[in-house]
Amino acid sequence: MLNPETDPRNAPFISHSRPYLDEEEVKSIEKVLRSGLIAQGEEVKKFEKAFCEKLGLGHGVAVSSGSAALHLALIAVGVKSGDEVIIPSYVCSALLQSVRSCGAVPVVADVDPKTGNIDPADVKKRVSPRTRALIVPHMFGFPAAIDRLLALDIPLIEDCAQAIGSTWRKKPVGSFGAAAVYSFYATKVMTTGEGGMVVSGSRQLVKQVLDLRDYDKKARDAHRFNYKMTDIQAALGLAQIRRLDFFIDRRREIARRYTDAFKALDLDLPPMDPGHIYFRYIIGLNRRSDLKQWIQELRHYRVHCEKPVFKPIHEYLGLSGYQGTDRVHDRCISIPIYPALKDEEISRVIRAVTAVYQKTAGAA
Repeated sequence: MLNPETDPRNAPFISHSRPYLDEEEVKSIEKVLRSGLIAQGEEVKKFEKAFCEKLGLGHGVAVSSGSAALHLALIAVGVKSGDEVIIPSYVCSALLQSVRSCGAVPVVADVDPKTGNIDPADVKKRVSPRTRALIVPHMFGFPAAIDRLLALDIPLIEDCAQAIGSTWRKKPVGSFGAAAVYSFYATKVMTTGEGGMVVSGSRQLVKQVLDLRDYDKKARDAHRFNYKMTDIQAALGLAQIRRLDFFIDRRREIARRYTDAFKALDLDLPPMDPGHIYFRYIIGLNRRSDLKQWIQELRHYRVHCEKPVFKPIHEYLGLSGYQGTDRVHDRCISIPIYPALKDEEISRVIRAVTAVYQKTAGAA
């Protein structure tokens, strides 16, 4: 019989994600609320400037969501109805929806199962005369193979939703393509609740995105949107960007603890790369049939783990032949890793993963 004092079912539940919010965020929002100027205004401009300066990027346009950012970036690089846009299968369905919003045709590429990032060799096979853009997510905070993708000579949009602060060859991701997009959703590296940003080194592209973001008070008619960010969100973002170094350092610290604890187990662990920020800590299981049992067993220990991607794009579209995506989707789980995770919670996650590994390995 389990001891009531040590029964894991008595422990508080450890969520898969949790934002880091403190008094600084509260005070920043309160100041905006008391000003009465809560729509898009000066705080948004400050946030755009601070974000790009912090990350060493070009020029930024803050918008209402990461999906809005991607939609506007696609339009700005020239994607039109009937064009083809290459996207990976192993990714959030937001990419699929954004391509569709332009009237374009999504062309789905496979991924490298070792990283979850889009496979340049598979992309090359899918390029056609109708290809107008390539969207490259840096999955889980690990930089994609930028050099091989740039060599394809396709307008590249970097999806940095999970990779704020990541670097490739000591340069920030988001600085290599024609444009880059970011998400500030509640579970992301830093948050504004909802929100996103388009970044580019091209002033002309940024000028176009600025024009598209808002439909009101324009000299000429065009198809535009209501994709504005509020000053309330921007104030939260300004507080968060000041903590970004801490956020990334803490993620890397937790990742090191996990890797040290799990390296003796027969599991595939994330690459320890200096450019990786560990938005997610992904574990590859050694037997496909374990995944569902692992998630259930970890919940028994009050640790919430998930599949990193809910459903691959090729499955939504009824496509086949995506072996890399199938492998990573069928074998990988994501365990809690975020700055708000307490040391005691980290230890509990380690104990839970180790216990479940020993139980499943023993049952094999």
